Amino acid sequence: MNTYGRFPLTLVKGSGSYVWDDQGNKYLDFTSGIATCNLGHTPEKVKQKVKEQLDELWHCSNLYHIPNQEQLAGALVQYTFADQVFFCNSGAEANEGAIKLARKYASEVKGIAGDEPAEIVTFAQSFHGRTMATLSATGQEKIQQGFGPLVKGFRYLPYNDVAALDDLVQEQTVAVLLELVQGEGGIVPADVQWVQKLVELCKQNDILLMVDEIQTGMGRSGTLFAYEQYGFEPDVMTVAKGLGSGIPIGALLAKEKVSRVLQPGTHGSTFGGNPLATAAGLATLDIISQPDFLKQVQEAGDLLQQQLKGLQAEFSCIQAIRGKGMLVGLYMPEHAAKLVEKLRDEHILVLLAGPQVVRILPPLTVSEEELNQFIAGCKKALSQMTS
Repeated sequence: MNTYGRFPLTLVKGSGSYVWDDQGNKYLDFTSGIATCNLGHTPEKVKQKVKEQLDELWHCSNLYHIPNQEQLAGALVQYTFADQVFFCNSGAEANEGAIKLARKYASEVKGIAGDEPAEIVTFAQSFHGRTMATLSATGQEKIQQGFGPLVKGFRYLPYNDVAALDDLVQEQTVAVLLELVQGEGGIVPADVQWVQKLVELCKQNDILLMVDEIQTGMGRSGTLFAYEQYGFEPDVMTVAKGLGSGIPIGALLAKEKVSRVLQPGTHGSTFGGNPLATAAGLATLDIISQPDFLKQVQEAGDLLQQQLKGLQAEFSCIQAIRGKGMLVGLYMPEHAAKLVEKLRDEHILVLLAGPQVVRILPPLTVSEEELNQFIAGCKKALSQMTS
């Protein structure tokens, strides 16, 4: 169906930071499959683990124990705040599960029931998915247009507005769903003071704090998960994209006080957590969770920021540089789409994050040489645009 505004490229091969089209042309890929191929394309250790699993078992029902699934859940618990994990196939499914979990918690623990559903607070310009519940949670009218009536039970507050948090707590409020860097909303990081007030209000009022780390997670922000940089523990977290290095997988993580409301028969997934997807997840997490790897990501992210600031000093059309780690946006109100096009002519792939922001998502394994190649391409493209 005609649901994608596709670029005029047919990609057929990928390795590391590069992809090739069907004409044999090579491109530096700073999209990473929209923050999915965090280890670059076809990383060797993940490929080997998946190949081994292909020879054993691809799929079985979740009515049976699945060793890879249990190992991956154990590893995610080890590296995070969570006590339990539910596996699904995508970020939208993970967020859908978080919404269901919050409503079940409201009913069973807080006694919020009846005709009016429990309320989940999200934020303007957020993005949480394209299912009916997750697009209803998304604070962007353009995502919701034509799909009404929306799912009830969501209220939107301004992002990074401390004063607006005075309106957070209402009688039906059970949870907050939050991106610590808004991706589709223009690569906007959450302010520390705003997050601190939000965390305190949630604690004081027994409101679940649910963090959407689908784009920021798995090392993308410079730490394994972005919440670590803000000094708090959420009650619930959703993960997908980078968890499987391109093999579809999502995960819903929660503390036991919340996850215990889900019992057999209350939620499920046919494909979620199958042996093949969790094999990819295990290999991916094993690499990204290593302190030395994350240190290299932070160093590469710092270098990228320095290089982009140099570009900003040279080209006034770049009005701001936003983001964390390897999730970076160039705010260019008049020139964003044009730069994406010009860089493609230079065989460099980047994306938009809304109409005014160029989204830069290098593989976490990017080399200094590849960063230099990207900056050189940007200089050439920007010079052509502004001459």
